[in-house]
Amino acid sequence: MTEANTASPQKNTPNPARALLQTLQAEFAVLREHQPLAIGIDKQILAARPDTDRKLLRIALGMHTKSLRYLKTLKQASQRFNLDGSPASEVSSEQQAMAAEEHAKREQKRAEVHKAARLAREKAEKEAVAERRKQEKLGQLLDKFSRH
Repeated sequence: MTEANTASPQKNTPNPARALLQTLQAEFAVLREHQPLAIGIDKQILAARPDTDRKLLRIALGMHTKSLRYLKTLKQASQRFNLDGSPASEVSSEQQAMAAEEHAKREQKRAEVHKAARLAREKAEKEAVAERRKQEKLGQLLDKFSRH
């Protein structure tokens, strides 16, 4: 194997599912606006875009429907929409509750991650201040004892 083949994929490597989702969002307002999707929307997309890979589509739709923005919209919505934007069915109270619960869990997790990052930053800043003070004191001691 060449060195290029053994290298781990970089973070900038495009995700095909994310690229498909971005294409779909550009093409369909219902996805772009994160409106609640009709049950079976994947069949509507495949009918409109028959060249779309089914597995990739399922991954892309999963990413979309698990996004915080989609969950936030779904927990407050009363209507689901077809690909063309026409009403499809109602959002049940159970679906709203599940979306609200998942949204709350994700927000809590996000807050915990932000808190951990903030605490790590504060700790690093305190350590840097302590190190700077230590170096200043060492410098003062060095100056004091090197004059004699």
